[in-house]
Amino acid sequence: MSRISTTLIAVLLLTAGITVNAEQSKTFGDYTIHYAAFTTDLLSPEVARLYKIRRSKNRAIINISVLKKVMGTTGQPVKAQVEASATNLNRQLKNLNTRELSSNGAIYYIAETSVNNKETLNFDLNIIPEGETVALSFSFQEQFFTD
Repeated sequence: MSRISTTLIAVLLLTAGITVNAEQSKTFGDYTIHYAAFTTDLLSPEVARLYKIRRSKNRAIINISVLKKVMGTTGQPVKAQVEASATNLNRQLKNLNTRELSSNGAIYYIAETSVNNKETLNFDLNIIPEGETVALSFSFQEQFFTD
């Protein structure tokens, strides 16, 4: 896998010429999960078209990657079963359909949902890396500004 290709895809998915919230990560033993959530209007039109993502201030996307620790590298991308849901502060549940994107060895999982201005979503993730049986589970919160 080309580190440049992986970096390029990450940059394309996470930015559109402006800075978004810093990517976050959680480590579980041999695995590191990288994740980010932002509105889809931050994607460039080319990236949105390529990955069939509707650009809008009122659409949020989560981007997840799973890396297995490999000595002397930044990690090896691995396939995973990724389940995601989001709950707003009124406890309204939004089940998210995740889909896999891959290119030149890089693997990402994305899911989209609608959001309102100043809406805060609590995301719950359950991730089972390929070859494993135990889910890596965690939650994170993100507030979206659409005006």
